[in-house]
Amino acid sequence: MRTAIILLCAAAALVAESAAGLSWTAPAGWDSKGASPMRAATYAVGDAECVVYFFGESQGGTVEANMTRWKGQFTVDGQPAPAKTETKTLHGLKASTLDVTGAYAGIGGPNMAPLAPKADYRMLAAIVEGPGGNIFVKFTGPVKTVTANLAKYDALLNSIHKG
Repeated sequence: MRTAIILLCAAAALVAESAAGLSWTAPAGWDSKGASPMRAATYAVGDAECVVYFFGESQGGTVEANMTRWKGQFTVDGQPAPAKTETKTLHGLKASTLDVTGAYAGIGGPNMAPLAPKADYRMLAAIVEGPGGNIFVKFTGPVKTVTANLAKYDALLNSIHKG
């Protein structure tokens, strides 16, 4: 029994990630692509992607500015898409969340140019305020893929804690 507990803890540590004084656990089945500049973690989830960004302490803009920008990347019939925002507490940490669906015209590439709109996309996003700065979690992809992975995204968010 003791060996099983040690192996279980070791396995959990292998999928734990961290940035800004925060740690989280990657969902089972999500393909980790590792970290890169400004990306604390990147997960391939079928034809969708979940990225945890960390830009540095006091970097990355305000919660309000990010939420406004992210909402502005989605439209429905040429109008701003309705978005659900919420503020909640995760293990004593303030988290602001966003859920938006529509035609997605995010920004990408080295020039940060707007992308051609992609129909039927969904973004689940969160900004978690950590002791070393904010982390920004964005899960973006086709509605079907993101919706099918909602429980795993929620598990990732709910695993975020200090340490």
